[in-house]
Amino acid sequence: MSRVLIVEDNPQNLKLARLVLAKAGFEVLEATDGEQGVRMAREQRPDLVLMDVQMPGLDGLQAIELLRADPATAALKIVVLSALAMKGDRERILCSGCDAYVAKPFDYKELVATVSRVLAG
Repeated sequence: MSRVLIVEDNPQNLKLARLVLAKAGFEVLEATDGEQGVRMAREQRPDLVLMDVQMPGLDGLQAIELLRADPATAALKIVVLSALAMKGDRERILCSGCDAYVAKPFDYKELVATVSRVLAG
């Protein structure tokens, strides 16, 4: 069973992502901000991080930068889950070092398929 760390500050989005991924058979870990997400990724070594972008304090892109700069987490699979949907946002986010991008509000089948594809690849 693959372990997925969800880093999401919105309680409803966190709950929905947790339910969808748990139902799909993933073990789910949770962090509610970027700092906690980076710390948990380093300590828990999940197979994949599902990272929100817009969070107070350390945002998702900054968290990705820290994870990629650390040799212990540099190869970690990261999928960004974001409501940023303006022209250029997707490209900018993909250039940040993540492996895939899923737009919010997300389709649960797309989320599971993306996480599964990234884990397999």
